[in-house]
Amino acid sequence: MDDQLYAYHAEMCKVFSHPKRLELIDLLRNNEMSAGELGASLGLAPANLSQHLTMMRERHLLVYRKEGNMTYYRIANPRLLEAFDLLREILFEQIRQDAVLIQNKIS
Repeated sequence: MDDQLYAYHAEMCKVFSHPKRLELIDLLRNNEMSAGELGASLGLAPANLSQHLTMMRERHLLVYRKEGNMTYYRIANPRLLEAFDLLREILFEQIRQDAVLIQNKIS
């Protein structure tokens, strides 16, 4: 792989580096939602939500459509959810392993 591809890969991975963006991905898992609904669900001010949505749109991870003055978002590629779920599974495995290590130290 060349350096430019690694740089692009790193940019994609940045999406997974913020808890609110992870929550956003999970919210959009099964349906599209309006920006207002997303902001209310995430507890984010419109300006902060806009930054997250823009970052994800620029990386082609979200698509949107306008209906009147409303903007609706959805996941652009369902494989994003596969990556999300895989990372979550790895996290749970690590948590389980850590729990076993702690339990063994206590025993």
